[in-house]
Amino acid sequence: MSKESSLSPEARSIIGAMVSRRAVLAGAGGLGAAGLLAACGGSDSADSASSVRWGNWPLYLDYDEDTKKYPTLDKFSEATGVTAEYFEDYNDNDEFYGKVQAQLKLGEDIGYDVVTPTDWMAARWIRLGYTQKFDLANIPNKSNILDSLASPSYDPNREQTLTWQGIMSGFGWNTEKNPKGIRTIDDLFAPQNKGKIVVLSEMRDTIGIILRSQGVDLQTVTEDQFMNAVDFMEKKIADGWIRGVKGNEYAEDLTSGDATAVIGWSGDMFILASENEGKFDFAIPDSGGTISGDNLLVPSTASAEGKANAEKLINFYYDPVIAAEVAAYVNYVCPVKGAQEEMEKFDPELASSPYIFPDAATSAKLGVFRSLTPAEETTWGEAFQKAAGN
Repeated sequence: MSKESSLSPEARSIIGAMVSRRAVLAGAGGLGAAGLLAACGGSDSADSASSVRWGNWPLYLDYDEDTKKYPTLDKFSEATGVTAEYFEDYNDNDEFYGKVQAQLKLGEDIGYDVVTPTDWMAARWIRLGYTQKFDLANIPNKSNILDSLASPSYDPNREQTLTWQGIMSGFGWNTEKNPKGIRTIDDLFAPQNKGKIVVLSEMRDTIGIILRSQGVDLQTVTEDQFMNAVDFMEKKIADGWIRGVKGNEYAEDLTSGDATAVIGWSGDMFILASENEGKFDFAIPDSGGTISGDNLLVPSTASAEGKANAEKLINFYYDPVIAAEVAAYVNYVCPVKGAQEEMEKFDPELASSPYIFPDAATSAKLGVFRSLTPAEETTWGEAFQKAAGN
């Protein structure tokens, strides 16, 4: 049996429609994240003084390997005359925030007009006054946000954020080392994976998966329950099961063979599968996975022109046609109404994937980690970091 034929139907449908993104980075000459600029994709007619600077996570926007450009950013520049500079500068929410916190506090330019933090970090930016409210007249496509994402507790009217992509976390694995797959926490900590397990440095994802395996509701999790899950992770590290607690670079451990199983993100795992002939797969745990979102927001330090151009960018990506193009490439949960219908026009099989457009059965298996108070965020975060060895 071929590796690909042993994959889940969802994975096969995704793999069939994907391009290689990690090869793209290699083809870009090994540039670091900050060196990958989409400015080269701007239209020749664009006013060089009119630009927008966007900080995002790696491998999170459509990219053309042949032209070395981002097709939808080209379209944005052609439509608006605004040149887009695109920086793949996120590896971890805390790490990125740490780089810009001092400038935010001083009100100095942080080098971005749009940033893309995960829900809980977006809440922190808002709470500390580090965001600007949108001029909603500039974002008429805001109405296209999925109803389920329209009113988060940290921004109930979506005046300062809009979801970029939704993120499912669950189990990823090397199919050669785990031919039966991984569906439970016991499967994850099977003998063949000892010393070769990596978990995410995103606390809510890793601890959320552990909590769900322990039967805990993420919307009502108590401090005692949380600390019990942290103790579980810490013991697995001490006993030599978990080799690392990492951000996006966990994928490198899988491809090198240093890791055979992970608590990871769905989109990354499908990319790895597509680039390695089905060597990797992903599943939402039987006990349940987590879902969150990365958010487009305008920092308080952006200029008036930067803010206006950021709003043009956000509105552009909330066009269902554009959103479908992005979703077909990144394979995360698409937040835009109408994008599934647009994708059906060019890839009906991919448009049926519950990992991009979750159906009721998939959504029922996903939980959202409750909002933490500032005190909890500090105490719980410190406990997690200590257990992780930081």
